[in-house]
Amino acid sequence: MSMLDALLQQGAASAVSRDLGIDQQTAQTGIAALLPAVLGGMQNQAGAQTQGLGGFAGMLGGLGGGGLLDNALGQQPTDVGQGNQVLGQIFGSKDTSRTVADHAAQQSGLSPDLLKKMLPIVAMLAAGYFAKQAGGQAGAGGLGGMLGGLLGGGGASGANPLNSILGGLMSGRS
Repeated sequence: MSMLDALLQQGAASAVSRDLGIDQQTAQTGIAALLPAVLGGMQNQAGAQTQGLGGFAGMLGGLGGGGLLDNALGQQPTDVGQGNQVLGQIFGSKDTSRTVADHAAQQSGLSPDLLKKMLPIVAMLAAGYFAKQAGGQAGAGGLGGMLGGLLGGGGASGANPLNSILGGLMSGRS
């Protein structure tokens, strides 16, 4: 099962729909368009950690761990401040986040402004999901397997040009 499918089964589209006042189909389209870039950013961040995947898992824990997923899926409005912190860690700059949203808009046909609002929620969903799954597996090794499986095996929705775009952005090329 892909991460997209797992998140949708847990109610991610309903939560995003409720938070942003949009229909569930639009929310699902936006999540599907943004998730590959968020996963790619997480993979790049995990590779950049001097402590490897253990450091990445620790970084996720410091940002809220599994509570990020609970916050995003909960009945209360999502605290996107935590999502913006996750984005800061995985993308490094607001410019990269804007570029990700712009590219997702081209892919999905959704408004870049809507996708910019959705991006921190999607980051929380992905980071919280990883943190919860890693807690139930063999620590950082479990997290590494998940990252490798989800990204190396086609990510959330198969091959996606956002991954190569993000790769260029993350390495300083445009």
